[in-house]
Amino acid sequence: MLNLSVSPCAEAIGGARRTVRSCAAELGAVNPDGLAVAVSEALTNAILHAYVGLAPQDVDVRVELTADAVVVVVGDRGRGMHPRSDSPGIGLGLPLIASLSQRFDVAARPGGGTNLTLWFARSA
Repeated sequence: MLNLSVSPCAEAIGGARRTVRSCAAELGAVNPDGLAVAVSEALTNAILHAYVGLAPQDVDVRVELTADAVVVVVGDRGRGMHPRSDSPGIGLGLPLIASLSQRFDVAARPGGGTNLTLWFARSA
């Protein structure tokens, strides 16, 4: 299992991606590179969208192992999921995450913010 607190800046994403990829590979993720890309997208989304109008806070990343999956939870303490007419991106992050993971779930985080939970296949 891995728990990270990622600084809410673009420069921190690369290091987090590498750490999560390494952990996922050790846990037997079938596609640790795809998992790393999905986590990068999730972190980027949190950093760009969660803290609009708020003071940025760290983004939490947790990696866990279940019987049949490597599970990654990316959680922010932001404003929750809301449409952004001034979005700096083109809105491809969640579709990319969906294509790289077995499934994903978006939920309100207790105490405020959003948890994005991602499931990835692991070898038997």
